[in-house]
Amino acid sequence: MPARNDLAFALALADLADQISMARFRARDLEIATKPDASLVTDADRAIERELSARIRAERPGDGVVGEELGDAADAAARWVIDPIDGTSNYATGVPVWGTLIAFERAGTGVVGVASAPAMGRRWWAERERGAFADGRPMHVSDVRSLDRAAVTVKHADDRAAVAPLVDRVADDRGFVQHVKVAEGRLDAAVDGLLALWDYAAVRVIVEVAGGRVTGRDGGPPRPGGQFVTSNGRLHEAVLAVLHS
Repeated sequence: MPARNDLAFALALADLADQISMARFRARDLEIATKPDASLVTDADRAIERELSARIRAERPGDGVVGEELGDAADAAARWVIDPIDGTSNYATGVPVWGTLIAFERAGTGVVGVASAPAMGRRWWAERERGAFADGRPMHVSDVRSLDRAAVTVKHADDRAAVAPLVDRVADDRGFVQHVKVAEGRLDAAVDGLLALWDYAAVRVIVEVAGGRVTGRDGGPPRPGGQFVTSNGRLHEAVLAVLHS
């Protein structure tokens, strides 16, 4: 059987993740544990990462896997970065705002990103040079050029005073959702913080391919453990200026 291209394989992995996550969503016997960092993990998180890793080993044996729960191949030249369930606290309590994040990287550069939210009936994906899509429809960031007209979300800000000029525009979004809304043009910028690689690898590809900009708080490339800023690009410097004011 011919090898599937990167995007087709990523979407197939997302299909598999959706099957597993939806089968356990709101299950009465869902197993929930607390990790050393006080975050939650469920049997669905582990099952998704286990099954996706097995599929990758079977079909793409030369690729590495970096995952939140099980995988760690940080030095692999080609690797899959997986967050089996972004928003596990929501998943564990029956709130439908959660999803699986899948990114494929070559030589440290994100090539493909998929964010699949089956309980919301939504999926976003992007591939470099081929475009970004929401539920199969092309998407692009907004053209808003002034913070006075912008819709901005701020989550996990470590300095509430510094972001006060943005807080008036906060919407009730959680996790990856605020960033894919930036890619769709439904939000103009979003600020997040203290993210791991698997939290942002997929959405970085999606936002950038949709025409947006993604950085850390310092304006450089995002780094694990730091703040994560996405925007339509036109507002990015203004948002960073507020964060540093």
